[in-house]
Amino acid sequence: MGRGQTRMDADKNILIPDSRRVRFLSFSLSTRLGHLASNLARIRSCAQTSAHNATLFAIEESRYFIEWIVPDLVKEDSRVDDAAFLVDVGRGLTHWYWSWSDAQNDPAARTQLVAQAQQWSDEVLAMSGLLDAE
Repeated sequence: MGRGQTRMDADKNILIPDSRRVRFLSFSLSTRLGHLASNLARIRSCAQTSAHNATLFAIEESRYFIEWIVPDLVKEDSRVDDAAFLVDVGRGLTHWYWSWSDAQNDPAARTQLVAQAQQWSDEVLAMSGLLDAE
């Protein structure tokens, strides 16, 4: 892709600037995992308030983050299980992405997403190693 171009999710037309991908990939793996953990926490926060568009965008952006992180985890033999976990998170996010239009009006479903996003966020943050640096 050329400078200034965007990646487009063909199904929902969510635009992710190519410059965002390039910048994201310039960070260390630990920092990228930290960004993903933060985004998952943002999903939790948005879902609590049922902010429809913000929730969808955070879910989709997290799916891209996972797409951009997993190849580097797979390169490290000791991180293959972490990569597999993120693929599972991506599958879960895809479920929520496609069911959010119904789930946003269902308090039980929103509560389930809030809990799941928090769990994922905690696990990814631990995986990042950023807490170990303190």
